Amino acid sequence: MMIPGVPYDEDLANRIRELIAGEPDVSEQSMFGGLVFLVGGRMSVAAGAQGSLVVRVDPEDTDKLLAKPHARPFVMGGRPMEGRVRIDAEGVRTKRQLERWVRLSVVYARSIPPKR
Repeated sequence: MMIPGVPYDEDLANRIRELIAGEPDVSEQSMFGGLVFLVGGRMSVAAGAQGSLVVRVDPEDTDKLLAKPHARPFVMGGRPMEGRVRIDAEGVRTKRQLERWVRLSVVYARSIPPKR
């Protein structure tokens, strides 16, 4: 359910929190009109509006992941962003569906080398 004045789906944000509760070095930040979860200081996954999810993935896997049900490009400034995939609410209704995407994104975020 959308709460007036809150640009992201609070229920989805809480479901993500439950899934990553055991992960070290997780923080949250409002960004892109959603609530972004950072892992090790790197964007991992975000709760968007109307229950959509944005996941950060290996850019080389973007096209393969876009072929999955309910997945579409994450567009910013009119351009699709490589390494980001938006999952419609229908694709994250169950815990199993959501967990698959969150896990993929957390693993990728942890694999990114630290900035120098």
